[in-house]
Amino acid sequence: MQDMPQLGIGTFRLEDNTAYKSVTDGLKAGFRHIDTAQIYGNEEYVGDAIKAFGIEREDFFLTTKVWFDHFGNDSFIESVHESLAKLKVDHVDLLLIHWPSPDDKVPMEQYLNSLAQAKKDGLTRHIGVSNFTIEQMEKAVEILGEGEIYTNQIELHPFMQNRKVAERAEELGMKVTAYMPFAVGKVMKSETLQSIGQKSDASPAQVTLAWMKAKGYYTIPSSTNPDHIQDNYEFEKVSLSADDIALIDDLDNGERIVDPDFGPEWD
Repeated sequence: MQDMPQLGIGTFRLEDNTAYKSVTDGLKAGFRHIDTAQIYGNEEYVGDAIKAFGIEREDFFLTTKVWFDHFGNDSFIESVHESLAKLKVDHVDLLLIHWPSPDDKVPMEQYLNSLAQAKKDGLTRHIGVSNFTIEQMEKAVEILGEGEIYTNQIELHPFMQNRKVAERAEELGMKVTAYMPFAVGKVMKSETLQSIGQKSDASPAQVTLAWMKAKGYYTIPSSTNPDHIQDNYEFEKVSLSADDIALIDDLDNGERIVDPDFGPEWD
């Protein structure tokens, strides 16, 4: 699959058989984009689910992410080979730097050049970053050149729309991939999203996904409930007016959920 599908299955915090079942249910629903990471500890289960489903390699888009423990020259490529072995594939479609190196302990030139090497070696078709600030995205483009970085995967949802980073990513030629699109369930409680959904008999989750698409964002919701997974996949039944989009835009209050102590200084 050449291009990343706009909607994918996220597997953050899904362990063991829970990850296996979520990926299986997602593939059954029609998802063809699966997102995992070394630090999730579930690459093996994701790989098992894909293999058991019996889908051809060219018919799905697979993303994993390198953890910063592996940014040293010796272990970066080795860790990617380990990921591929667990995922039971000979390449991923997208390989991301999961977080910038905390306190720049490893220079960005070093780990981004390792990322580029993984692409050159055929271990991935595309390369990208995650949780990068504006300054870090700009530096990454300086290091690797324009058009090399496929996406910046960032926290983005109606309550934290990360507009400056999203706009700069697009100006730099990167796709914006939104993780945590439902703000760990908070969208379900939003009266605004409920009210918009009622017009087309849609859930607040479906409204959120329709808004993401209208904005041109890619997104990777996760769920362990087969009905919710199916519901997510069918979000395109929702038709949003310009007024609806403006109402959702107004929900932004900068509420960040993922903010570890090793994270960068956010924009």
